[in-house]
Amino acid sequence: MSGKRLLMLCGDFVEDYEAMVPFQALQAVGHRVEAVCPDKGAGDAIATAIHDFEGDQTYTEKPGHRFALNASFADVDPTAYDGLVVPGGRAPEYLRLDPRVIEIVRHFFEAGKPVAAICHGAQLLAAARVLEGRSCSAYPACRPEVELAGGRYADIAVDQAVTDGNLVTAPAWPAHPAWIAQYLEVLGTRIDHA
Repeated sequence: MSGKRLLMLCGDFVEDYEAMVPFQALQAVGHRVEAVCPDKGAGDAIATAIHDFEGDQTYTEKPGHRFALNASFADVDPTAYDGLVVPGGRAPEYLRLDPRVIEIVRHFFEAGKPVAAICHGAQLLAAARVLEGRSCSAYPACRPEVELAGGRYADIAVDQAVTDGNLVTAPAWPAHPAWIAQYLEVLGTRIDHA
């Protein structure tokens, strides 16, 4: 296993599954995942939300678990990380307003490092202006932001993911198997099923 150091950008009301599942899965295969949130430190907790598809015009939202951060945002040096994970939910709405967050996101694209974003995570990528000419999936309500940022919206099934170079994106948490598998491939992670 490669044991890469990965940064996960979180905020209050990040989608519960979209933060916790990759946080745990990436650690399970030997990577070090550091979850951070602006203005918070290691040991602080953020609120999460559970978004579900129950037949309404959009998802419903329920309170999720408290998610404990394991690193401090103030200590983030993006050059020290091998990849970036951007979960969805409502967190990207406010994360995209933080100039330091935008600077961090841009670093990963300028350096060509692996980036995984899911659901509303595309809002953060659009605000960082890193989608020009790239295919990007997201929750369908984010399609206008992807396209206004110069990206090509990948209209795929909710359980699928798309890879464009170093960028792996998916529409929502039902895509976790495809999204995480494709991100592991971009990271160069090899798993032996011997």
